[in-house]
Amino acid sequence: MLWPKIRGFVPGPDREIVATYPYRNACPTAVWSRLFDGAKREITYAGYTNYFIWQEQPRMPERLAAKAAVGCTVRFLVGDPESEVTRRREQIEAVPLTVSTRIQITLDALSRIEGDDVKARLSDGHIALSVFRFDDEMLVTPHLANLLGHDSPLLHLRRRGSGGLFDRFAEHVEALWSEARPVPATA
Repeated sequence: MLWPKIRGFVPGPDREIVATYPYRNACPTAVWSRLFDGAKREITYAGYTNYFIWQEQPRMPERLAAKAAVGCTVRFLVGDPESEVTRRREQIEAVPLTVSTRIQITLDALSRIEGDDVKARLSDGHIALSVFRFDDEMLVTPHLANLLGHDSPLLHLRRRGSGGLFDRFAEHVEALWSEARPVPATA
């Protein structure tokens, strides 16, 4: 808007939606790259498998390690590949590349990153919601029924103030992180 006060527009937490996409994979990979590359303080991948990240973004292990090396907090919250929640989700999806296999691919990729600066924990509390945070922007995918993540919608949010959508999702992820379990050494 050119003159927001003329029309009564006041920027606030209800104006945090930057873009919407009917499918997660309709969000351009350039958006994901820009958000990742621009993040200085925090990168959090709180998707149940986070599998697609390794497929769509080049050299992710090196890029993650480089971000962590300069002080950016890098965290992954993934589902427990051995849990009952995961087994039920595999039955719902009924696809050859199982949920537990996709989680294991992420855990394997994370285990190959040198050092301990990239953190990972297991949680089943986000089976129906993925939140990907890059400082004050995030991509949120509310999963629909029996659809895979890439078939669910995506919201691109930018934090504009306290108490908005961004903070609601960020607080949810923080609560899940605080209750999450460490990744076993053999994972």
